[in-house]
Amino acid sequence: MEFDIFFSISQTPDSSGYCPDEQTMYSNYFQQLKHADELGYGVAWIAQAHLSTETQKSNRNPVIPHWEGEVGLCTDFFQLAALSFAETKNIEIGAAVLAILANGGPIAVAERVGNFCALQELRGDDRKLHIGYSAGRFQFMASPYGVVPRDAVEEAAWPALRGQIFWEASEIFLRLVNGEAFSSDSVRSTILSRDNFRSDEDWEAVQTAAIEVRGLSEPPLEIEFAQRYEFEDIKCIPQNWNRDLLTLILGSHEPALQIEANRHRPVQVFNLSITPPKQIEATHERMAESYHPDGGDWQRNMMPRTLMVFLNNEENLSPEERSLAAHAEAEATLNSYWRALEGTIDPAKVAKATNNAVIGNAEEVAAQIIERFHPDDRLMLWFDFFRHDSERVQRDMTAFMNNVATIVNGGN
Repeated sequence: MEFDIFFSISQTPDSSGYCPDEQTMYSNYFQQLKHADELGYGVAWIAQAHLSTETQKSNRNPVIPHWEGEVGLCTDFFQLAALSFAETKNIEIGAAVLAILANGGPIAVAERVGNFCALQELRGDDRKLHIGYSAGRFQFMASPYGVVPRDAVEEAAWPALRGQIFWEASEIFLRLVNGEAFSSDSVRSTILSRDNFRSDEDWEAVQTAAIEVRGLSEPPLEIEFAQRYEFEDIKCIPQNWNRDLLTLILGSHEPALQIEANRHRPVQVFNLSITPPKQIEATHERMAESYHPDGGDWQRNMMPRTLMVFLNNEENLSPEERSLAAHAEAEATLNSYWRALEGTIDPAKVAKATNNAVIGNAEEVAAQIIERFHPDDRLMLWFDFFRHDSERVQRDMTAFMNNVATIVNGGN
C-alpha cells in the first residue's frame, strides 16, 4: 500500500479555539512537508483555495455562513509547489484540487502547468507534478471569473449547466496541455435534455424559460447553450516540455466525464474516503477499460483516496489510553468541523465522518486500514485536519510510518 500526505493549510480555529496567523500556518506547512519528505511519504497533496471564505459570509447567499477563518491559504498552487520542490529531496507535489473554472479559467491553468513543468525540467528535477482538477466546490470562487448565468434560461438550468461548463473547460484544458492548436469551433457543444435534470419540474422550468427568452412556440426536447469559452486558434507555450513530468487526476465522480477525459490523454481519478465501496470498485472496472493507452494499464494506485487520521502514539500512555485519547480527539475535531460547516453539531454526521476516518492507537489504525482498503490502494493521509499543533502532527506522521505502515505492509 502506498502512503501520501494531504495538507489543507486551513486557517480556522481548532477544537480549543486556537487559530494561527498566516505566517505560522505557512511555517507549520513547511515543517511538516520536510518531515514528510524525510519519512518517505510519496506525494504531498496541497488543498487549493480561492478568495476569502470569511468575506463570503457577508454575501447575499453565503455558501458556508458559519465558517470561521479561511478554508485554505494556498491560492497560488504553482508558487507554493515550486518552493515545496526546492525545500525537499524526494517527495512529489500534487494539487488537491485546482478549480479550473476559477484561476482564470482552463486556458490560464494550462499555461501555468506547461510553464511549471518546463522550468522543473530545466532545474533537472525529474519528480512529477500531480495536478488534480475539478469544477470547484464553491460557486462564490468561480463567479468573479464570469462563471454565472448569462440569461434566464441559463439561470433556470444552472445546477446542470455548471457541470457541463466544466466538461467544456476540461476538454480545453486537456487539449492545451497536450500541445494542440485549435479554436473553440472544435470544442464540444453543450446540449441539455430531460436526462440532465433531477426532476420533471426542474426540466420544465428550463423549457418555460427557453420559450420566453428564445421565442419558441412549444417546449423543446433539447436546448443548446452558447459556449462559455470562445476563441480563434490558440496554442500554449512553452510547448516542448516533458509531459512525463505531469500526472493529471480528475476530481469528478461522473462516469461519462471520466471516460471523456481519457479520450484526450491519461487522466486518473480522485476519490474521497466517504465514497461507497461499490462505487470505488465500479470506477476501477470502468477505468481499466477506458484509461488512455498512453498511460499504460490502469492500476489501483491511480485513484488516490483521502483518509483522515486520528492516531495517538504518545509516550507514557498504555495502548488502551492511547485508543481512548484518539477517539476523544477525533470527536472534538469533527465537532469543530461540523459546527464550522453547518453551524450545528449533527451527531449522525459526526458518526458517519468517524466511520470514514481511522482512529486509535497504532495497532488499531493499522487493523482498520487493512480491513477497509485493498493492499494496492494509495491513501492520502490527512493529519492536519482542524489541528494546529505542528509538533504533534509531526509525531503522528512519524508514528504512522514507523508503527502503522510497517504493520499494513507486512513489516510486523
